[in-house]
Amino acid sequence: MSTATPTAEAPATAPGTAPATRGLVEITKVRKSFGATEVLKGVSLTVEPGGVAVIVGPSGSGKSTLLRTINHLEKVDGGFISIDGKLVGYEVRGERLHELREKDILKQRTGIGMVFQNFNLFPHLTALENVAEAPVVAQGRSKDEARRRGLELLDRVGLRDRADAYPRQLSGGQQQRVAIARALALDPKILLFDEPTSALDPELVNEVLDVIRELAKSGTTLIIVTHEMGFARDVADTVVFMDQGQIVEQGSPQEIFTNPQEPRTRSFFSKVLEPAFNI
Repeated sequence: MSTATPTAEAPATAPGTAPATRGLVEITKVRKSFGATEVLKGVSLTVEPGGVAVIVGPSGSGKSTLLRTINHLEKVDGGFISIDGKLVGYEVRGERLHELREKDILKQRTGIGMVFQNFNLFPHLTALENVAEAPVVAQGRSKDEARRRGLELLDRVGLRDRADAYPRQLSGGQQQRVAIARALALDPKILLFDEPTSALDPELVNEVLDVIRELAKSGTTLIIVTHEMGFARDVADTVVFMDQGQIVEQGSPQEIFTNPQEPRTRSFFSKVLEPAFNI
């Protein structure tokens, strides 16, 4: 049964009236607390269709929580998120937001692919079966169609020859590339990456980052949380620096990495960037 969200007021102009787009993300004054700890403090961010936004900042700054609110894995306590002008996780009734039914939330999530830190592959399924499962279950595609598409996607991430391998037979980098192929299988409008290389051995990081670099050229909207600053500089249209549940500063990689305006941003990058960045 749908329930009202006590502190989340409806937007003044209901989303859904704008012209159709593909992958426009609008985050408006989003707040989220866990118990007495306020993790997100009125965060607002817009990512244009096909844009690549990379979110950086210290641990505990709210980056991953913000990412999880975009596909409603975390419910917001205030504010709202819309994709292509349509609210995520809620609908407007009168002047309040009411949470959607679970089946409607799951339907929305088919348009939002997410790649987690720890792969989350099904251990009893092969690489191909992991990729082909969701299109059959969530979209009703035939198994043959899903298999063909799955092989194409495994080829795209350089793993067609490992289609019949189980996760335990794959390296961490290979597992993460399968997870990326799985996220692509539903043809999402948006791809979310939550520190996709943090669980990998250093020598496996680049094989995953190279795949994401190629995706960044594809026109799919990407929102990436990462600690890999060189990667952020290479792929981002917009770099977002978060600290203590707020966006401190955002701008182009050139602006953020070479001429940050806020003292907190300068302090953070002075500790994490290599001298070649010349801050």
